[in-house]
Amino acid sequence: MRITFVTAVALTCVITLVSPVSNASGAPRVRAPAPASVGQPVATPAGTTGALPGPAGAGAASAPKAVQARSAYLTDGRTGRTLWARRPHDRRAIGSITKVMTAVVVLRSGSLDRTITIRPRHLAYAARRNGSTARLRAGDRLTTRELLNALLLPSGCDAAAALADTYGPGPSRFVRKMNATARALGLTRTRYDDPAGLPPTPGHSTARDQVKLGRYAMRFSAFRQVVRRKQHMLPADHRHQRYVWHSTNQLLGTYPGMIGIKSGYTSAAGYSLLFAARRKGRTLFGIVLDSSRTQRQARFSDAARVLDWGFR
Repeated sequence: MRITFVTAVALTCVITLVSPVSNASGAPRVRAPAPASVGQPVATPAGTTGALPGPAGAGAASAPKAVQARSAYLTDGRTGRTLWARRPHDRRAIGSITKVMTAVVVLRSGSLDRTITIRPRHLAYAARRNGSTARLRAGDRLTTRELLNALLLPSGCDAAAALADTYGPGPSRFVRKMNATARALGLTRTRYDDPAGLPPTPGHSTARDQVKLGRYAMRFSAFRQVVRRKQHMLPADHRHQRYVWHSTNQLLGTYPGMIGIKSGYTSAAGYSLLFAARRKGRTLFGIVLDSSRTQRQARFSDAARVLDWGFR
């Protein structure tokens, strides 16, 4: 008779929250975290889905059901404890979720009432790469605060171009600032190559890194105010035409407790969503990457299933 002993090894993931710290001007700055092992890939046994189970003792409810995303991550907003993950360290294109970092770089620079003139090159950038737009008009003058709405609600690549042009100054310098901020925040498997995450050089990140960034971004009140909106209307005045921007996050107003953050899509990234929800004093942050290459709604169904499981 042969007896085989099988040893189960519980894999856990830890996320480090980097909180903005106010400087003398009131603008948050980044305090770089100490090196941590969470930036390294987690090996998964052959033949598995790469999912990391929930807390020990969870039993049959140790993972959300029917989630299609190729990578996913869910964490407790207060403690940073990982609740569930699937291939959290796999590098992937993330599409317009890139614009969360675009917004963070701008917010850290301050001067949200600065006036920016929309140039033909900003519109051409979005059109040339077939990116989503806020339908900005050349010659219009908008504040940075207004352009953050154009960036994050309809996912305007034209707004991303205008902000990068102003706050780089220029797209190349702006991308360098994006990568410097990623390093300071400990996003060890993230690289940005474009202010909007558009091909042919979209950059890459991971589920774990983007949830960490999302938690940081939501500590800026200006960011929170934008991403919780279903729509934003900007009346016409002497500076610009009338604009109405609708959020691409369809869980706002439909999923109980949803408070943001950002959807993303390119043909390489698939339909993805970085999200946050709050119920009964508890906030969860999560992401689903590449829920589908063809079904737009798959990311919202995945996110709802992950949150339902997390709030159970």
